[in-house]
Amino acid sequence: MTAQPPRSAPGRPGHPTGYGTDAGLVSGEAVELDIRAARLGSRILALLLDVLVQFTLAVILVTSASLLLSGLVGAAVLDRAALAGLQTVGMVLLLVGYPVACETLNSGRTLGKLAVGLRVVRTDGGRVGFRQALTRSLVGVAVEWPGLVLPLLTWVVGVTVMLTDPRGRRLGDLAAGTLVIHDRSPTGTNYLPTMVPPLAGWAATLDLTRLDDDLALAVRQLLSRTSTLTRDSRRRLTRSLWAEVAAVTSPPPPPGVPEWAYLAAVLAERHTRARQRLAGTRSAAATLWPELAAPATDPPTVVRPAVPAAAAPPAGVPAAAVPSDTVAFLPAHPVPPRPALVRPAAVVDPAVPERSTR
Repeated sequence: MTAQPPRSAPGRPGHPTGYGTDAGLVSGEAVELDIRAARLGSRILALLLDVLVQFTLAVILVTSASLLLSGLVGAAVLDRAALAGLQTVGMVLLLVGYPVACETLNSGRTLGKLAVGLRVVRTDGGRVGFRQALTRSLVGVAVEWPGLVLPLLTWVVGVTVMLTDPRGRRLGDLAAGTLVIHDRSPTGTNYLPTMVPPLAGWAATLDLTRLDDDLALAVRQLLSRTSTLTRDSRRRLTRSLWAEVAAVTSPPPPPGVPEWAYLAAVLAERHTRARQRLAGTRSAAATLWPELAAPATDPPTVVRPAVPAAAAPPAGVPAAAVPSDTVAFLPAHPVPPRPALVRPAAVVDPAVPERSTR
């Protein structure tokens, strides 16, 4: 969830002309959610996967029903009406029961939508219930897929509605008050504010005490998404945020500074001061409480070579007299001395003549 520039300005981020938030979902704090609405291509791919799942379930259901009925009552007892009734029940379970059960129990996701990364939600962003799932499924079976009423005509109407709707909703979504969104949105690189070199000296004298986090976040969102906005929309948003930032900061920028450069310099200076405060806080904490800077877990045990006898300070000599590079290798706790390895003396056999070294 990311804060956006004011929605009253036309051409805000997420306008359908660019890549951004086009689902139009707003949280209870009046913040637009960074969510994309699913379009025709991704929804057709999810539908094809669901059709494959339904076909597999149909084969399993028919095979199981045939074995069960033939073993209980025999095939001769079932007439054509009974077979037709069973087929109708099976079609209803597959075409209506499958999506309704999946969307109700799996947070608006069938197996196809789960694979593609889609989710059905209400128009207010809430979770769909049984009523919404049943309504959109019945409308879809009747006039969209498979389209029991005038299949070819309703297919064309359904595709036209999806292409013309700003949020890509189909007839079932319009009837149930739902829409399909992307559950897994691609993540881009985080925007890092950069100081404009000619404004570095002026930015160092800025008073940023009244620049709150919400306004700074709105400026960051604008500067990071300028490529997704049209020229007129970008200009209007930049002027609007420039007026808001200029009202809470001082001194004013030098004359002739572009609005985008002014916003970038203010944001970069605020970022620099925040990093300096964080570094100072960490340094003070490490000085007062060194254990805070230590890693939470014990470091792995490292086998080091034995310290030479000359490295250990002799008795009566303070540790400060020992070179620093030697103290670094001294153990923190007393280590019991290891027994010296005694190499056995060579055994000389008088019966064997001594070899010459020449």
